[in-house]
Amino acid sequence: MPLDTLADPRFSRRSLLRASALFAGGAALSGLPFGRAAFAHDVAEDWPNVAALADKYVSQRKLANLFLTFGWDQQPHAHTVGGGTLALGKPAMVDENSLYRIYSMSKPITGMATMILIDEGKLGLDQPVHEILPAFRDMQVLVDPEGPLENTVPANQPITIRMLLTHTAGLGYQIISKGPLQKAFNEQGLIGGRVSRLPIPGIEPVTPAPGLAVWADRLAELPLMYQPATKWSYSCSIDLLGRVIEVVSGMEFEAFLKSRIFEPCGMTSTWMQVPASEAHRLTDNYGIVGGTPFPIDPGPASVFLDPPEVAAGGGGLVSSPKDYDRFLRMLLGYGRIDGKFVMSEEAVRVGTSNLIPASVDTKGSWLEGEGHGAGGRSKGSSFGWGGAAGTLGAVDFDLKLRSCLWTQYMPSEAYPIRDEFMAAMEKDLAAMRAKKKAA
Repeated sequence: MPLDTLADPRFSRRSLLRASALFAGGAALSGLPFGRAAFAHDVAEDWPNVAALADKYVSQRKLANLFLTFGWDQQPHAHTVGGGTLALGKPAMVDENSLYRIYSMSKPITGMATMILIDEGKLGLDQPVHEILPAFRDMQVLVDPEGPLENTVPANQPITIRMLLTHTAGLGYQIISKGPLQKAFNEQGLIGGRVSRLPIPGIEPVTPAPGLAVWADRLAELPLMYQPATKWSYSCSIDLLGRVIEVVSGMEFEAFLKSRIFEPCGMTSTWMQVPASEAHRLTDNYGIVGGTPFPIDPGPASVFLDPPEVAAGGGGLVSSPKDYDRFLRMLLGYGRIDGKFVMSEEAVRVGTSNLIPASVDTKGSWLEGEGHGAGGRSKGSSFGWGGAAGTLGAVDFDLKLRSCLWTQYMPSEAYPIRDEFMAAMEKDLAAMRAKKKAA
């Protein structure tokens, strides 16, 4: 089944968006090692509050695993806290090579792929999308975002690449739109990701569009929710960028990601379809009902073992803690990792900056008062995003810290893990600052 209300990604307001406060004073920690565990993998002694959080959820069997990774600057290996098993009741432990459904943590990857093409002059940040995909030339806009599809007015300006990168194009989303527009998204198979092979009570089954090109053409036939560049509204725009990348590069979308990001970064375990030979590494995903986890996508029989009908750049990837840490490390290296060039420093700096058009009103949105870059939240020196199954990844350029939270459950708001993680991380960072000051 497709990504839907089970995968509501509402986390940013109360967790990731607190990163600016969390990372305050980050320069004082720049280059700080992990104490006695500086060259080890497990650094629980340096992150005691984070470790206690992980132990609480795993020991009480609320989750099969809660695994955290931390890396300073260009240290080649991420250090870890927490753990657990691939599935409840099974002995195989998670580690940096375990596979997780990252859902919307796919968005910063697609955003940086777009920035590569902008940097090479093959795309323009403010280029109209209809110059690449002509079907988006004459868009209509709903008078009421939840109203009849026939009640529209013409768009007052074209959609641009910048708007797609920042969710300001006015596009809808299967998991956000309501009323007739959401119904049309379902009828047209405009999914943004996959959840399970199993039917889930109360969730309408949807037949996905047959491929990304058809998906984009069908999307162009639907009206926008809002006038372009007027409102921040979480959308399918990053998925649409996958099709833009295909047309501009002349390569299939995932092939472009592989050749321009995954291979140069050394990301050997990131796919839209997990190879059968790697299924033993895939975690189970759980639905939380009344505080009890129920498996909705067991790893050995996961829907992610099948080829995707639509290559979803906004929510279609599976990755490992090791791989995603390498992506974040590349960003902290301003485009370089292990001496290899992946993208230019300027492309990283622009892509992780606030790209929201000045005319956009973020009031009342998850991003109120904050910024958004190429597929991820941007605030001060931090950049990152989270996934619908509980994952979270970010970098802080001043602190020179890359961090990720790994687990698998839906909906993400079933547990307050992200809030708790940010609070625990803040306490541990404060202790590190105090320790360094006293030394």
